[in-house]
Amino acid sequence: MAILIFMIEISATVAGQLLLKNAMARSTSSPFSDPRVLRLFIAGVASLTISFFLTVALLQHFDLSFFYPIQGSTVIIITIAAALILRERLSAQLVVGSLLISAGIVLVSLS
Repeated sequence: MAILIFMIEISATVAGQLLLKNAMARSTSSPFSDPRVLRLFIAGVASLTISFFLTVALLQHFDLSFFYPIQGSTVIIITIAAALILRERLSAQLVVGSLLISAGIVLVSLS
């Protein structure tokens, strides 16, 4: 059950970040009051709100030293999702940095 909650929390974080980025990108060409921009913005805030409350719930049951490395995986997932969904370009420096973050998460998780 805990793994499922972790997966939902991470998914909500990633979705929230992608939705907010998309809303902010659209707001440069459309007014912020545009219904499409507002829907993306509200959906992003809602996703991050869900993520926040799931984080609080998970922290009640797990040590921060256990939870935080798992939470750190969102950096890599968001980077990949931004490239695939938002068509953002990944530089070599960004890829190497993401790989180093991944290695750090594995090292911390093993301790």
